Amino acid sequence: MSIEGALNGLLRLAIAAAVIGAGAFAVTTVLDRLALDSQAAERRALLQRNAELNVSVLAPGSALACLDGGAGEAIESACEKAVFASAQSAAAAVAYVGARLALLKDASDFAKRNEPAFIEAFAGARRALELDRYGIVAHVLTERDGCTLERCAAFALLRDTAALTANLRGAAFDSYVARYADAWNKTEPEKQIPVAAAPAATPAPVASVAAPAEPAGRPLSSKYDFPSAASIPPVSIMNAEPPLPKEQPDRAAAAPVTDGAAPAAKPPLPPKRPQAQAATPPAR
Repeated sequence: MSIEGALNGLLRLAIAAAVIGAGAFAVTTVLDRLALDSQAAERRALLQRNAELNVSVLAPGSALACLDGGAGEAIESACEKAVFASAQSAAAAVAYVGARLALLKDASDFAKRNEPAFIEAFAGARRALELDRYGIVAHVLTERDGCTLERCAAFALLRDTAALTANLRGAAFDSYVARYADAWNKTEPEKQIPVAAAPAATPAPVASVAAPAEPAGRPLSSKYDFPSAASIPPVSIMNAEPPLPKEQPDRAAAAPVTDGAAPAAKPPLPPKRPQAQAATPPAR
């Protein structure tokens, strides 16, 4: 083999090695970029979950902020009543603590694989879980993860497990539930609305039966007897009217009224009719 052929073979091998190396570098770069993108996406997702939980804590009227503790004895006493005000509020607190525990576990795994300092972004949430207000953390670990005093993988996520261990031993959450369960089960007695007495039935007015009026222009019946004009004596308007007869004293008014007895009502006097005067004969 000539020297020229050997050089050409070495050149081809070098070119092939360069191509393979460039391809491997490109593949490695792409994989690293994908890994970085995946890592960044996972990091963003963990921070997004933490932000959403913080928003639920800061929502108006939410009692979840009471689970962070450290607000003082007077405030925590009022917070206890807010957390256990109803079965729904207690269930919401349990769900919130369960989400916090799951997020802390995922963040801890991510920090071990990629970025150890990343776990410090969840220091506040971790501290709230360590305080374990009302024993909710111990309840979640017992029911969901089957934790006991001797074995609990979640202890590795926390730095101080004294409160958590005490709540596991004493079943603190069950004690709070037993304290407030009676108030949850009590139903407000229905207010009886007094039924108003029905008004007495008013008798319907009886229509008076009036005799039918005789139509105008119709001759009267023969059963009516009217005096004739000749039978009525004439009356002169020039003569003075005769004096009225003296009234008799009212016996009822003269009767003495005894004490305590109501005076008798006076009977109505009949009307007095003037006596007819003899008519003056007309002058002839």
